[in-house]
Amino acid sequence: MGSPSPQPAARPAADLAQRFRATRARSLALGAPLSDADATIQSMPDASPAKWHLAHTTWFWETFLLRDHVQGHRPFDDRFGYLFNSYYEAEGPRHARGARGLLSRPALGRIADWRHAVDAAMEPLLVREELAGLIALGIAHEEQHQELLLTDIKHAFAQNPLGDGVWPEPADDRNASAPVPTPGWTEHPGGIARVGHEGSGFAFDNEGPAHRVLLEPFALSDRLVSNADWAQFVAEGGYAAPSLWLADGWAWVQAEAITAPLYWRGDEQFTLSGWQPRRPDAPVTHISFFEADAFATWAGARLPTEFEWEVAAQGSDPAGGNQLDDAGPVHPLGSAGLFGDCWQWTRSAYLPYPRFQAPKGAVGEYNGKFMSGQAVLRGASCATVRGHSRASYRNFFYPHQRWQFTGLRLAKDMT
Repeated sequence: MGSPSPQPAARPAADLAQRFRATRARSLALGAPLSDADATIQSMPDASPAKWHLAHTTWFWETFLLRDHVQGHRPFDDRFGYLFNSYYEAEGPRHARGARGLLSRPALGRIADWRHAVDAAMEPLLVREELAGLIALGIAHEEQHQELLLTDIKHAFAQNPLGDGVWPEPADDRNASAPVPTPGWTEHPGGIARVGHEGSGFAFDNEGPAHRVLLEPFALSDRLVSNADWAQFVAEGGYAAPSLWLADGWAWVQAEAITAPLYWRGDEQFTLSGWQPRRPDAPVTHISFFEADAFATWAGARLPTEFEWEVAAQGSDPAGGNQLDDAGPVHPLGSAGLFGDCWQWTRSAYLPYPRFQAPKGAVGEYNGKFMSGQAVLRGASCATVRGHSRASYRNFFYPHQRWQFTGLRLAKDMT
């Protein structure tokens, strides 16, 4: 996920305090259905246990707010810094990422006690104006880990042959199929456009500095690629046609025996409510950049650049669409607008913008050192906290990764 930068929050202290409390409560609500065993397992090195996410976000607050800004603060447990540091070299050695699932202790209850202690200690800091930017950073950081908690626990539950879900399927029509809409295109004239975040609101450091780009005329699809679209790609041999694939993608398909998106099984799809009938009209999700690019080639189109997507999204409601509001079932449903349901792969490499400089100190490690070998995604997913994303937001993952809610929207050139 993107990197926080302690820019001004541009929010009243009371509003920021309320958001802090709501964010902290949401994390606990997301973890509430999980047993200690559920919250401890780690299904692959890319994912982290739910318990680790709950602990790491608390470590963030205790380290960068309480330790650094409260004289005489004593940590809840001196050992937790080693266990729950993620990748901050400036904060010293840490437990190996791939071995986080071996941390049977501290127990989930002990981590909950730590969270409550840190939350209470944070209260006096929430009204300190000089800390508003850092508090906004911490809120955004925890919101990112809420999405990761959901996608990581989904991957973990999918490994269990029982097929159980985190939540029961709600008694509504969210799994009822609807006709797949006919695709349409919105044309853009191109030209010189200004992209990147600017203004007084919070943003991650990889969203700036704002700068100008030159765009050729293009068109962007009015809808996300659906499960029905993808089923046709599969039926017509898309995974067996090397001419559709980038060289690295074709090598990945062969090495991993990839024949469908992650979590597909026959006409079913694994969800956070367990195995469910796959909705043809819902957006396809859990695909890699390699798969997205191959599909676009098969469809006679291409992936948009990140700047084409951003220019198209400017003026759109970033809190629209199907995004996370409260703890509960999280599914891609298919909704209008450019935000929601799934993160959308672009054809853009994740690189620094002109004049980019990483922030000083440990928080500067979030972003700049990862600007190599990854691709940019735009939008927001059904697991993204509503209000977290914006037109300039840059998500990023390696081309083969697909355990996140990743999908695509097609683009094409206009002559």
